Amino acid sequence: MKPFINRSLILSLTATFLLSCADLDEKPVGLLAPESLFRTTKDVETAIFGAYGWIASERLYGRQFVSALMLRSDMEDIGDRGTPAERQQVNDFNMDDNNNMVNQFWPYWYQVISATNAAISGAQSLGLPENSINPLIAEARFVRAFSYFHLVQVFGDIPYIDYFISNPEAVKSITKTPAATVYAGIIADLEYAKQWLPDKQPGEVRSRASKGTAASYLASVYLTMADYQKAYTEAKWVIDNKDRFGYALEADFQTLFKAPQANNIKEHIFDVDFLGLQSGAGGANDDIMAPMTGVRGADAPKSGWSVIVPSLKVYNTWDARDYRKEVSFDDSAMVAGKLVPYTEFSNTKRPHIAKYARFAGNSNSEGRYSDQNYSAMRYAEILLIAAEASVEVSGPTAESIGYINEIRARARNWAGRQTTFPANVPAGLTKTAMIDLIMEERRLELAFEYKRWYDIKRRNLGEKVFLGPDAMEPQPNFNPARDYLMPLPRVELQVNPNLGPQNPGY
Repeated sequence: MKPFINRSLILSLTATFLLSCADLDEKPVGLLAPESLFRTTKDVETAIFGAYGWIASERLYGRQFVSALMLRSDMEDIGDRGTPAERQQVNDFNMDDNNNMVNQFWPYWYQVISATNAAISGAQSLGLPENSINPLIAEARFVRAFSYFHLVQVFGDIPYIDYFISNPEAVKSITKTPAATVYAGIIADLEYAKQWLPDKQPGEVRSRASKGTAASYLASVYLTMADYQKAYTEAKWVIDNKDRFGYALEADFQTLFKAPQANNIKEHIFDVDFLGLQSGAGGANDDIMAPMTGVRGADAPKSGWSVIVPSLKVYNTWDARDYRKEVSFDDSAMVAGKLVPYTEFSNTKRPHIAKYARFAGNSNSEGRYSDQNYSAMRYAEILLIAAEASVEVSGPTAESIGYINEIRARARNWAGRQTTFPANVPAGLTKTAMIDLIMEERRLELAFEYKRWYDIKRRNLGEKVFLGPDAMEPQPNFNPARDYLMPLPRVELQVNPNLGPQNPGY
């Protein structure tokens, strides 16, 4: 089911209860109660679809938020330096508390959360038997957990709101919640979702959460918290039940990045579904990742803006025998009807990211308004989580090695032609060497999929990957005392000083 449809109710809800204190101050509104908005389970479902729809917006998975995650990592750099300064600041670790990328995606995440809180409160007001209403509450709680999981990783201590706001004036007195408490709320939501969500949604669509989705995110949350035993337990449960949930690796890696994908692609555990050549108010359904990563000056459909482009070292250090490199990069493009190498690109003479621009599907001439289903979590990542957590708990074992070998075996399939690279993981590695190998496998397997910055942060790799001699994208401004968190928006602190103090260094 496409979450872009049925948004009318939630558009009014989120416009009313948007957290941004500045908006509330400028546009005071009346009071609403959930029981007056929600009369049936269909109303609750519509609100949940609206929350999914806000995620599939320009401010979040369509450009702003995911671009910030990409630029923050060592895998993606600024290409065209004529791009707005806000992007360069995020990339170069010299952003301030008025960065416009943050100003745009911060309130949108809270719009998603506001929609889920409204759905939960409205569902509870219906007074229906738990078997009929709890699965919808569970779905709303999953989306809330998904939103807070991103926010807490990016900002640390944040406002944590798990209730329907009926008095907008009350927002002005909200304070920050310690990150540990936010994580506890995330885990509680995901555990509830794991209990009550179905094994599969109608049509097995992956843009709606299922029981396996909730367990997968529990594994990811526990991995982030370095609770490796629980991370392993959850990931292993997903793996053991993969047939029940319909999960498996796609045979051809390219299938994952070739729009339009099937809505029930088997490797996707949770995806963000965009609809080709459709858009709505507030950046709804506006996917701009293809032009952000496409080649400026190239012929359509790869004609982009060369904004997010890996450094040449990212490309050169990736073994050319790896099929994932072939899928992940465009190192040539058609320009004026002629195929030219990246050394002849007119703007940024480096290989560009291909995962989004190569096959944008039904889209405009720059790949905008694509019909991509962007994977937020896929089965390969669960194998990687299980491997990493297992090694942390028990050291290298045949089990953990086997998970990596499953991923490498798929990488040896060049669109049906079997190769011998990458080889299976050798036996006898130390725990440290195995963890390093897994982190490198994550870097390659999940390249340009918005994961690398979170790995750098949770493993405290910043000084190594930005300041070390082997840095692929040297960033001399990186400061570990400041840059593992982004600043809270200045406007929020100005309107509500209770949100202080600002994150260190801003």
